[in-house]
Amino acid sequence: MPQTHCFTLPNGLRCAFQQKKSTVAHISIAIKAGSRDELEHQQGLAHFIEHNLFKGTSKRKAYHILSRLDDVGGELNAYTTKEETIVHASFLKTDFRRALDLISDVVFHSTFPEKELEKEKEVIKDEIHSYLDSPSERIFDDFEDFIFKGDPIGRNILGTPQSVDGLSREDILEFQNRTYTAERITISVVGPMSLSRVEAMVNEFFGHQSLASNSWDATFSAPHAPESKVESVAQFQDHYMIGWRTPGIHHEHRRALLLLNNILGGPAMNSRLGLNIREKHGIAYNIESFLNLYSDIGMLGIYLGCDPSQTQRAADLAAKEVKKLMERPLGTLQLSRAKNQFIGQMALGEENGLNASIGAARALLYFGRVNTFDAVAKKINAITAQDLVEAANTYLHPNHAYELIYKKP
Repeated sequence: MPQTHCFTLPNGLRCAFQQKKSTVAHISIAIKAGSRDELEHQQGLAHFIEHNLFKGTSKRKAYHILSRLDDVGGELNAYTTKEETIVHASFLKTDFRRALDLISDVVFHSTFPEKELEKEKEVIKDEIHSYLDSPSERIFDDFEDFIFKGDPIGRNILGTPQSVDGLSREDILEFQNRTYTAERITISVVGPMSLSRVEAMVNEFFGHQSLASNSWDATFSAPHAPESKVESVAQFQDHYMIGWRTPGIHHEHRRALLLLNNILGGPAMNSRLGLNIREKHGIAYNIESFLNLYSDIGMLGIYLGCDPSQTQRAADLAAKEVKKLMERPLGTLQLSRAKNQFIGQMALGEENGLNASIGAARALLYFGRVNTFDAVAKKINAITAQDLVEAANTYLHPNHAYELIYKKP
């Protein structure tokens, strides 16, 4: 895999560049400004800002922003998470200057016209209602609010119709002043350009932005009180979720947890949950496990949707798979296969230039560096069977589990 070069602009913005032979290039901006950074009355604000970044700048109207890259076959987009706002662009390598100019303008010079804000509130409320119509999606957000109850990191990124209605331009400016600071923003470029050209042009468009020093950091604070809850919101299937709190991305167990999750119910069709519950017993078309790692906290969960008559059986089978991971260390061949599968999945993800660009921006944001693929693979290969057993026993004990079930009324 190509080496990533890191450099810092005069104003403190950290940047990463990976040279990749292609006719296409990518830029990603990672801003450590997500829904957990919102004040109590600002629920949904980070996502609201992300929508409105494209509604006008000091030199462009919304139409010109949306057309600038689209006119040359490129793409400009953004998304919000609990901890980040990611703005990214993909374009032909010949349009590098055009893309840099546009993405820097959008991130640092959006004007948030009042008229556009009011229109976008209606769009986001429709988005909220659409999500409420889908129990299989809604349960993931509701479960995080359940397991992290009492802390902003558990709140739905979209907010509520009522909270969105209450958002103002003043809220946007306050939030950006607090979170869009030099230490909380990173830039990543992937493409066929030379390092010297990338450094010069990134500095031209980003190096002179005036940015305040960071004075804000969100901290996690919520009591750990595992419980089970049943809600009557399903339509045809039951939707079942069980999960456990884990440490965040800086903890020494994070790689063992990543591998453990991949073995249990990752994206491959031969995951333990998939092979046992879906293939062997013919229960639960949709079944997976997932691991969400934040700065200072995380969670590992299992989700499945099935016929109401099979819910308890499916839950019991899932619990058995977790118990096996706690009690039976993987054999040498099993462990080798699990590592090779995970490393292969990582390699496929890195082949996508946009994924590589976003990944580098996030790595720089959280770790201050971008590891090579070989360095990460080496650390995955260093995981032992005992490491997996230890992680499973430390975090996945049934007494520490939160359980949420959506049932048909």
